[in-house]
Amino acid sequence: MLRPAGLPIPLQSPYPQGRRGVLAALLGLGVAGTMLGPRLAQAPQATPMPALPALAPRASSGSAADRAEWAVFRQRFLAADGRVVDTGNANVSHSEGQGFGMLLAEWAGDRDSFERMLHWTISALARPSDRLAAWRWAPYDSNPVSDLNNATDGDLAIAWALQRAAARWEVPAWRRLASGIVADILALCTRTVADRILLLPGAAGFTRAQGCVVNLSYYNLPALRALAPLAGAGALAAVEADGRALLAQARFGRWGLPPDWLMVDAATGRLSPATGWPARFSWDAIRVPLFLAWAGQNEAPGLVAAARFWAQARPESLPAWADLRSGALSPYAGHAGVRAIAALSQAATGGAASAWPALQQAPDYYAAALVMLARMARAEMPGAPPHAPACGA
Repeated sequence: MLRPAGLPIPLQSPYPQGRRGVLAALLGLGVAGTMLGPRLAQAPQATPMPALPALAPRASSGSAADRAEWAVFRQRFLAADGRVVDTGNANVSHSEGQGFGMLLAEWAGDRDSFERMLHWTISALARPSDRLAAWRWAPYDSNPVSDLNNATDGDLAIAWALQRAAARWEVPAWRRLASGIVADILALCTRTVADRILLLPGAAGFTRAQGCVVNLSYYNLPALRALAPLAGAGALAAVEADGRALLAQARFGRWGLPPDWLMVDAATGRLSPATGWPARFSWDAIRVPLFLAWAGQNEAPGLVAAARFWAQARPESLPAWADLRSGALSPYAGHAGVRAIAALSQAATGGAASAWPALQQAPDYYAAALVMLARMARAEMPGAPPHAPACGA
């Protein structure tokens, strides 16, 4: 059970910081002003989507090539005590990284690494009053967990990894823990706004007077579908269905792409990029096409738009981000994680095949995690061949 000692959850958490918050802080930009593009001229209707059938708790096992790539990831980013190290962000650790690492270890059949990561997560990140995990552990702080707010994407990944591992290695206690995490996500990190059930990024800090802020990349659709049977009464299935509808509508600018952070107006349901972050399709939102493809939503507008963007917007040097207001592209190329998700998006939508980057091309933890998750998604998305293509193939 995730139960640490620690401080009470702040009413207004400074999260998100790290990779997400540093970007906004360095640029000093907000997105105040008028709506972006014609898609926001009117508030979109919160049209419900039908619930999809639940996914099997464990859909595949990695190939020999996948396991070899996992071994590289493990050597570069997994400490001996089970801490996944964010090498691009002052060597902190996140619940996100722990969850992604546990997913990849289960996929690779690496029980030892899975258990080490689980033990560290429970020991270092557990919160005192529920089964969610604190979002960050900072080795340079006298109190490494100075903010007990959670990050819902990390909790979902941890719960999904536990569910899969319980099925693979027949450990019922892990499934029970996954069920508890799901129950707390539903209780603490969901809210109905303008007839939508929203998945909040964390338990605290994302509700404002005018509405709620959501991070669209936290809608890990395959995890939500797999975990739905643990929730009962269709609760998580409703979150997933409303999430798919939101992902279809929350797209802006010339390319029709999702923003990293979105405001849902409580009174009107109007969608707009949230103030406080650049209005960009960037390091968070690139996970939207990843999860859409993984869930087999090959015709979803967000996935089709992302595939078209990467095929047409400077394809010789894939941009790291696009400004949803001006249409400007990043002056530098995206890293190997961007290239991996672009290749996945093209594969899912029937576009021209492109090379899959090798893990060693990834400069840091986050790029490497995206490369590995894209490989895993390629193997598990409906209609995929038995194994993902070899790196560079």
